Amino acid sequence: MSNTAFDPEVVARRVQDDDADGLFVLDVRNEDDYDEWQIPGTTNIPVYDELLQNDFSTLEDHLDELPKDEEIAVVCVAGVTSARAAEFLRDHGFDAESIENGMNGWGRVHRQYDLDDVDGVVQIVRPGTGCVSYLVHDGDDAVVVDPSQYIDEYLIAADERDLDIVGVADTHAHADHVSGARRLAGELDVPYYLHAEDAGALDNVTQLADGDTIDVGERSLTVVYTPGHTPGSVSFEYGDALLSGDTLFLRSVGRPDLEDSSEDAVREAASQLFDSLDRLTDRSADTVVLPGHFSDEEVRPLATALGDLRAETTNELLSYVEDDDETAFVETIVESLADEPANYNEIKQINWGKQQPGSDVESLELGPNNCAAN
Repeated sequence: MSNTAFDPEVVARRVQDDDADGLFVLDVRNEDDYDEWQIPGTTNIPVYDELLQNDFSTLEDHLDELPKDEEIAVVCVAGVTSARAAEFLRDHGFDAESIENGMNGWGRVHRQYDLDDVDGVVQIVRPGTGCVSYLVHDGDDAVVVDPSQYIDEYLIAADERDLDIVGVADTHAHADHVSGARRLAGELDVPYYLHAEDAGALDNVTQLADGDTIDVGERSLTVVYTPGHTPGSVSFEYGDALLSGDTLFLRSVGRPDLEDSSEDAVREAASQLFDSLDRLTDRSADTVVLPGHFSDEEVRPLATALGDLRAETTNELLSYVEDDDETAFVETIVESLADEPANYNEIKQINWGKQQPGSDVESLELGPNNCAAN
């Protein structure tokens, strides 16, 4: 193996597509950073601070734990200390290379999945951040839903399929990642769609309301108003598919505390969310749920029939909706909220148009997905 860094996209493919045989991922970051956010299936030897000082003694103490018959992909924060570790390992006979740009690079990976069970939908997943977006298409036309700030990913996906992007939509004003929707729509001179309740100080928004449609070739996306996660959250119906945004996930629901974290406000938003979920689940069991986020689910693409989702026991909050138990739903949310997404206030200000993104806009959103209610 030549002394070149591992492409994070290649690591993602090998880790997630049952092609990881022969690849050992070694994370050299500090333990707290590793515990918060890591590439699935990695091994942590916390020597980051020592590597900054070119101290390899602890890493040397762990050499017997590393495989000599596999490629070793070493990851740190940005790819600097991992490059030092990889060089040290090569000097000791290991086939080791650093992952380019470290966890920063991992957070920028996007992967495309065409959905076999849904006609006209491409799912675009960011495995490092838990964000999911969509390219919905019919004929030669496409609409992008919930794009990341890396808009080239969507231009490339459309170009690969000979599609013209005719519109861009956000299901809500995001708190966990910087939306690329306005920039993509502006670059292509196409409408940007968002519900009025989430439009903030934005100009040039085509405001959505319940029951509106967005044309996609000879078909259309139908807007379903589903407030709760945010006041302006919507979902989209597209044939048998339900793009549920941050309202309904496969194993949880969207948290209702990122607009106002006071208990009274959370309870009110949770009650709205309960009603929205009750409305969403009143659909055919064959409806395919396509969420806007995931946690550690390994299934790709992320798609589950609504009937299966209702029958499973892995989504506790949805089970309360099925039982028509709003009290248990609200109380469980209030009692089990996790840490907020990193920098979520600043990200929301950017997505509302109230703050311009700075030079740190890419690093703002890096970290684990914390958009679920529990």
